[in-house]
Amino acid sequence: MLQALARAVADLANRRVFTIMLQTLGIAVAIFVLLGLALGWLLQGLDPCNALGVGTCTLGTGESTIGALVLTLFGAWFLFPAVAITVVTGFSDRIADAVERAHYPEAAQLARPIGLGRGLLSGLKSGARLIVFNVLALPFYVLLLVTGVGPFILFVIVNGIALGRDLGELAAARHGDRQSRRAWLTRTRGQQHLIGLVVSVLFLVPIVNMLAPIIGIAAAIHLVNASSLAATPSRRSFEGADPPRSKNDGY
Repeated sequence: MLQALARAVADLANRRVFTIMLQTLGIAVAIFVLLGLALGWLLQGLDPCNALGVGTCTLGTGESTIGALVLTLFGAWFLFPAVAITVVTGFSDRIADAVERAHYPEAAQLARPIGLGRGLLSGLKSGARLIVFNVLALPFYVLLLVTGVGPFILFVIVNGIALGRDLGELAAARHGDRQSRRAWLTRTRGQQHLIGLVVSVLFLVPIVNMLAPIIGIAAAIHLVNASSLAATPSRRSFEGADPPRSKNDGY
């Protein structure tokens, strides 16, 4: 697992991976900019004091702008993992192809792209799951504020478990048949969770959090290839051709 993470960090120097990282980062930032503009528009003219029954304090342009900025910054901290992983999965085939062509050329030739549509659907499911998990954990975040570090520890645990599973399934989706994927996912569940926990920690570090989703998916790709190579030297049982996939064939 540590080797997979180390290789994933090194892959940031790969021109193709770096270009994809800039593209996904640009899309994620654009989403939050649009969110901030929408919040500013919605807050303009609101009277929160009247709603609370304590007089009147209609929000002007300045107040609504400040309010939108504060809410957007909070949303960026709270929602960035979900938004980032949703965006990155749309580029998952390109990331996987870049990593596998650089390190595992045989696997790259045998891999089956999951496609943009399936990648985006997977990303939306993953992002929605992260949002739901964090909303459910929100009362505990508030309660743990008195501890100082409690909310951050809970953030890492909540997001790490979900991210590890989703990244592992996404990376494995390009190889093997349904049965071999399930066997691999079960066998490496602990390693997947560890990758997810590390990625969650990275999400807490300013600037570095922008690299976290790319590092996570690249590490999962390395884990898939290293594990399959160790378990099956011929690689055929994990990466061999499949029979035609049915529409109900999941990860």
